Amino acid sequence: MQLMRQIRPALVLLFVVTVGTGLIYPLAITGIAQVVFPSQANGSLVLRDDGSVAGSTLIGQNFADPKYFHPRPSAAGDGYDAGASSGSNLGPTNQKLIAAVTDRVAAYRTENGLAADTPVPADAVTTSASGLDPEITPANAYLQVNRVATARKLQPQQVRDVVDRLTEGRTLGVLGEPRVNVLKLNLALDGAR
Repeated sequence: MQLMRQIRPALVLLFVVTVGTGLIYPLAITGIAQVVFPSQANGSLVLRDDGSVAGSTLIGQNFADPKYFHPRPSAAGDGYDAGASSGSNLGPTNQKLIAAVTDRVAAYRTENGLAADTPVPADAVTTSASGLDPEITPANAYLQVNRVATARKLQPQQVRDVVDRLTEGRTLGVLGEPRVNVLKLNLALDGAR
């Protein structure tokens, strides 16, 4: 009998806490997020003119065509796999990392028609911690301008102007570095014609 008096309140409390924290609280926060931050609450999706989803501004994706700006290299799964987000986990003295970066530097210079001694930004040849970084540095974007302009039959200054327009400054003026979202940049160029 004593055991039943203790089990009943414990089960009621378990039910109340489960419903409160597992159902009511998440629904309330989801509702608030939908009202206050609707874009972010729905994945920061970018839509094409026809309403189809082009991607998310939060997750990098591969653009291999010469007419597109290319993102950072990815170590996520087979590359840009959001289900396998991870870095390479190779230390700065690891020979595999050194060889990969050396190969990427050579490929980047060749692809963008750069001289053999042109400095290459680190974000152009190293993976991010998540492997899904959606942004590149303005320096990386500017080195890709001529390739993109040639492939799109545009003047380099037209492409530079789009990069300048879409370059975001430091958050709150002090946090992070200036950056360009690759998806937004490529979609802006698709619509530039």
